Amino acid sequence: MSAAAQPAGPAVQAGTGAVLLWAVLPYVVLAVFVLGHLWRYRYDKFGWTTRSSQLYEHRLLRIGSPLFHFGILVVLLGHIGGLVIPESWTEAAGISENVYHIGAVALGTVAGIATLGGLAVLVYRRRTVGPVFSATTKNDKAMYVLLTATIVLGLSATVVANLAGGGYDYRETISPWFRSIFWLRPDPDRMTGVPILFRLHAISAMLLFAAWPFTRLVHMLTAPLGYLTRPYIVYRSRDVQLGARAPHRGWERTGP
Repeated sequence: MSAAAQPAGPAVQAGTGAVLLWAVLPYVVLAVFVLGHLWRYRYDKFGWTTRSSQLYEHRLLRIGSPLFHFGILVVLLGHIGGLVIPESWTEAAGISENVYHIGAVALGTVAGIATLGGLAVLVYRRRTVGPVFSATTKNDKAMYVLLTATIVLGLSATVVANLAGGGYDYRETISPWFRSIFWLRPDPDRMTGVPILFRLHAISAMLLFAAWPFTRLVHMLTAPLGYLTRPYIVYRSRDVQLGARAPHRGWERTGP
């Protein structure tokens, strides 16, 4: 058979726009994500921080931060399980598709609501507490918009497709497409028939990951491992002969 007579592959069937969106853009995002973090660590190591605002206000932070972080952790684990682990693996482990679907939808919905609720508290705190608002940059505001859009679209897709609708098995379309990116054999045709909310969620997630290295979200890729090996900090008591003010009652020298 000649080359002209061969059937068109998935990339041709998907169309040029779909190829750019689902086969080219993911690699652009991956390149920006990796190289952006390397650049940030090389040239902005002191900026690699969350810029904590706990000193300004802690009551709302104690509510919103754990709710958001625990919720987003469950959401992340759920996405890894749904996108990375093939359906055949869970069936081989004795988990039927119906049981997996019910568990994923229930846990994902609860975790999504918790994440969105925690994020709402954090945004409210950042907007209403004066010192925290003053410490909020334009970069932070753009990050919050992308993060909120990604969470809302993901939660909406889950609710509309699985709770309000007849259900949608993303493990037959989105998951194979996601894995094909890392196998270096992108299959954009998998995404052509995906419901619009799922596609918007995927696009917003890619935009969020592209912006990730240049925001305070970089702190998620760090861990305080240095605390395990750093030397002890030595504290010395103040000599009573130094200074013009007498020491507070109860503070007494313990050694020479």
